[in-house]
Amino acid sequence: MRELSLNVLDIAQNSIAAAASCIRIEVLENSAAHTLTIGIHDDGKGMTEEQVQKVLDPFYTTRTTRKVGMGVPLFKMAAEQTGGSFTISSKVGVGTHVEAVFKTDSVDFTPLGDMPSTVVTLISMNTDRDFLYRHQVDDKEFTLSTGELRSILGDVPLSEPEVVQWIREYVKENTELLYGGVQV
Repeated sequence: MRELSLNVLDIAQNSIAAAASCIRIEVLENSAAHTLTIGIHDDGKGMTEEQVQKVLDPFYTTRTTRKVGMGVPLFKMAAEQTGGSFTISSKVGVGTHVEAVFKTDSVDFTPLGDMPSTVVTLISMNTDRDFLYRHQVDDKEFTLSTGELRSILGDVPLSEPEVVQWIREYVKENTELLYGGVQV
């Protein structure tokens, strides 16, 4: 994939398919260490150790719409090509944790891409789930919780066009602040 944000979207969709009610997405950037760590954690149905090993195989998928599952293997490959690392752990009935560490000073580093659009898409298309998004750049941090949004909005759905637009602007503005006000 050309942007890591698309990998995040794909893996979060796996969490949704696994009946996760809460999905936590973390993007942690450390300029001094030249690292970008992306974690996707869910409370879905989880996997056995055998299933975890199969998920790393691009020719395995549980989807019926296609015969290959490239999301996790490509995410793993993108991290490892930079000299980074990849871990996946899962427990049946508990959930799954995926974490990739990328070396941002590697010539093979794939750009992060449009995380605000990824987050807004996930939230607006899956209003029955809770999302916790945390993005940290060095000592600056931004967090968005759909649980908190729901408590503020009451009966107004997260899919309401005005709410989606507000979330889009809020995430974009706060992401820009992480990068010193530079438009992303």
